[in-house]
Amino acid sequence: MNITRPGYAADPMRSRGRRIPEPAAPTRSDFQRDRDRIIHSTAFRRLVYKTQVFLNHEGDLFRTRLTHSLEVAQLGRSIARSLGLDEDLVEAVALAHDLGHTPFGHAGQDVLDECMRDHGGFEHNLQSLRVVDTLEQRYPDFDGLNLCFETREGILKHCSRHNAELIEAVEPDGVARRFLQGGQPSLEAQLCNVADEVAYNAHDVDDGVRSGLIELEQLLEVDLVQEHWRAALHAHPQLSGKRLLFETIRRMLSAQVYDVIDATRAAVSEAALVDGDAVRQADKPSVRFSPDMRSRSTALKRFLFAHLYRHPQVQSTRARAEQVLRDLFAAYLADPQQMPADFAAQVDLHRACADYIAGMTDRYAIREHQRLTGKTLF
Repeated sequence: MNITRPGYAADPMRSRGRRIPEPAAPTRSDFQRDRDRIIHSTAFRRLVYKTQVFLNHEGDLFRTRLTHSLEVAQLGRSIARSLGLDEDLVEAVALAHDLGHTPFGHAGQDVLDECMRDHGGFEHNLQSLRVVDTLEQRYPDFDGLNLCFETREGILKHCSRHNAELIEAVEPDGVARRFLQGGQPSLEAQLCNVADEVAYNAHDVDDGVRSGLIELEQLLEVDLVQEHWRAALHAHPQLSGKRLLFETIRRMLSAQVYDVIDATRAAVSEAALVDGDAVRQADKPSVRFSPDMRSRSTALKRFLFAHLYRHPQVQSTRARAEQVLRDLFAAYLADPQQMPADFAAQVDLHRACADYIAGMTDRYAIREHQRLTGKTLF
């Protein structure tokens, strides 16, 4: 595939390859092939019933991990095209970045990390890598999806030093090296991190207002929202209700996308990033907001944390979700035969319990909890 791209962009023809070598596909680049494997994976389908902020059964139109991932992919591809980056790699990383998320969102991650405190802990980014490296079982010649280095590198967004050392021990100079020696991932991976933030800030505003937990009037305390609310009304004086909210969010998204494009172009030029090696040796990410937009985005994030994520109704749901997962972990640890045979037979039983629970959807976890405890918490 003869595609002209900047030297700093990832190139599937120069990929560091897969852990288990495979012949090239006749009609797809390696990054396209990764994207397709992710979309067809079981873990990807499960995202449709995993919490973003609101449980799936609380409303048909609230975002789930699946719709969130699709929005990240859309924003990522749009920005990647303007910057000349590899859109397929961006899409693959965006679609896979939450595959390791537990049921009930961050509440589930916190519970599993607590349950695994003396057994290696639990990080959802590392779990996403475990899903694509080990837990998916679709192919005759290997466990996992056998993705390219660049896709796996982007999936591992965060990693503790301890876990990075464990990965490095079995994969020298691999996807965890940058967490030990400093440096950055590809620009495509950096872009997915920023697109993730843009997406969840915007859709959590939408879902928060739709749920009735926050009012548009409250949101006008946030400079980023107020600016684009005023611009929407200036352009459409009769606008109100949902249309006004949607137009405000649309303008917010566009402003952030254009800001990232401009700020990244300036950063790439300033750092003279001529190739992928220069990208990885940089001391800070090059895909970024401008300082002003970074400040505004952070203010919106703080508002959502205080008024939505910590809302009493959301916290009440979180408390019940935490109880479900604690009870499940204890039940499986006490009686592993309650899990499928391939999990029950594993030597590291604590990790097997964490893997099994992390793979559950919200509603399956609730059903399993009712089956094992006889309690109905939801």
